[in-house]
Amino acid sequence: MTDMNQILHDHKAQQDFFNSQQTKDVMYRITALQKLKSVIKLKEQEIYDVLASDLGKSEFETFITEYQVITSELDKYIKNTKKWSSPRKIRPSLLNFPSKARQYPEPYGNTLIISPWNYPFQLALAPLIGAVAAGNTVILKPSEFSTATSQLLQDIIDEAFIPQHVKVIQGDAAVAKELTSLKWDYIFFTGSPSVGKAIYQAAAKNLTPVTLELGGKNPCVIHESAQLKVAARRIVWGKFLNAGQTCIAPDYILVHESIKLKFIEHVKAEIINFFGKNPKESPDFPRIIREQHFNKLVEMLQGQEILTGGKHDVNNLYIAPTLLDEPSRESTVMQQEIFGPLLPIISYKSKNDLIDWISSYEKSLGAYLFCSHSNFEQWFINRFSYGGGVINDSIVQFVNDRLPFGGVGNSGIGNYHGKKTFETFSHLKSVVHRGTWIDIPVKYAPYDGKLNMVKKALRWL
Repeated sequence: MTDMNQILHDHKAQQDFFNSQQTKDVMYRITALQKLKSVIKLKEQEIYDVLASDLGKSEFETFITEYQVITSELDKYIKNTKKWSSPRKIRPSLLNFPSKARQYPEPYGNTLIISPWNYPFQLALAPLIGAVAAGNTVILKPSEFSTATSQLLQDIIDEAFIPQHVKVIQGDAAVAKELTSLKWDYIFFTGSPSVGKAIYQAAAKNLTPVTLELGGKNPCVIHESAQLKVAARRIVWGKFLNAGQTCIAPDYILVHESIKLKFIEHVKAEIINFFGKNPKESPDFPRIIREQHFNKLVEMLQGQEILTGGKHDVNNLYIAPTLLDEPSRESTVMQQEIFGPLLPIISYKSKNDLIDWISSYEKSLGAYLFCSHSNFEQWFINRFSYGGGVINDSIVQFVNDRLPFGGVGNSGIGNYHGKKTFETFSHLKSVVHRGTWIDIPVKYAPYDGKLNMVKKALRWL
């Protein structure tokens, strides 16, 4: 357990280092990212091993959802940080004639990143890369539940950076509370809405800006025009990736009553295609992070009509891919974000049914629609507010780093990914450069006789 004295020492060391201006040097940032990339490359197999230990992930799943995401992000930042850090020309206002206008990206300063356990490698390093590229210092507090990955993250950071620049501090919720009690220039948090609200309150005491990447009950609507086999395959992939422990996974299905039975049969078939008749034996189906979360998910099964799955083994933290038939709105499984391999399937008749269900929850991080009718697609997009979504697939909005990723309302504040992460960790300082070769006197007192002149001039702008 890290004690408060050590936290204060590390915090002060990073403040002093930032004040030294070394991180303002763009080549210093790029060199640091190059070193991080080289360390990660050397530890590729260890990364696969720790994620198998923490979550039972296969090497393939770790590669596509964790390792490749980070190495690709590093390549992009090493290539573009110099360009992104350059002053940006802005069209000047004629009211300032003669002048130029510029925006200067500058780092906020000392930043705190608190990362989760479900994608513990990727969701720790993706914001960290942007923060470093923007010229900040970083203290990273990874999850205490993904212990093997958190330790490897510490090893990687210790090797790649000096501690005054980037440092990992491990610990539980008490350590997170101590960290958020300090004054930061920016806080980036990924986790649950309840913890996000506590961090937001702590940040408000110092008017610290925040990015909060949270979650919610992500709806997935199956319209009667949907291509059912394709829909089933893409939902099974998106829902049961990482055993459902994904903040943007479909949380519940709303399927038109006329196609419900056919859709269920396709989903059952795809689960078998993916994981075999006994998913417990599949090398491609991960495990639940810890016993407390396992017990919470098992409790959600109580009293439910199980269409397939439902088997579980606490010794292996295994819960089978499970379909639940028509759970009530008052049931535990429909009262909170599931974050596991349980998929409620609920039938609907009309748009009003969809409005009734989806609008009964806080705004979600993701939303999905399977449909072949463009008018219905547009109605869905315009009618509901959510962080981001996909038509005719699930969770793939995350793949395109040109699409900023983030929530709205209860599902989060701010966004990131790709260049947007650099901008999240940068203050764009606006500066007007006035010329001195002429100084039009109309703005100066005395103003007598100038008002009509100004009104006429403004009409021409």
